[in-house]
Amino acid sequence: MTPVASSARSGTNENSAYRRAITVDSREIAQRLNDALGGTLVSALAGAADAKSSHKWAKAHGPQPRQDSVTRLIFAYEQWQRVSEAEGEDVARMWFIGANPWLQYDTPVNAIRNGHFRQVADAATALVDDSFNG
Repeated sequence: MTPVASSARSGTNENSAYRRAITVDSREIAQRLNDALGGTLVSALAGAADAKSSHKWAKAHGPQPRQDSVTRLIFAYEQWQRVSEAEGEDVARMWFIGANPWLQYDTPVNAIRNGHFRQVADAATALVDDSFNG
């Protein structure tokens, strides 16, 4: 595949994942991420102090997360979709919790919690497109 075709494919996947992420209710996103990653990791990446927060957010009549947590949840869900669709759920799970050279060997969970969205998106693209040149 040519670099242009690879780049176009990545952009399409990225835009599609973004569109799907912003059309899902934050409760549903919390539930889907809980199912994929577990509540403790989801609460951590959202910046919650309570490890059980994401389970509470997923309940029909539970509390709403703060706006900054919603932003992190939507972003994490977008990256989850991109990586899991390209590499499978097992690889996506490991990607979220593993040290990543694109993130100076931090994990995507920590990087999302710390607001490093562009770097995490670049790391996801490097994996999806197999374009890591580290």
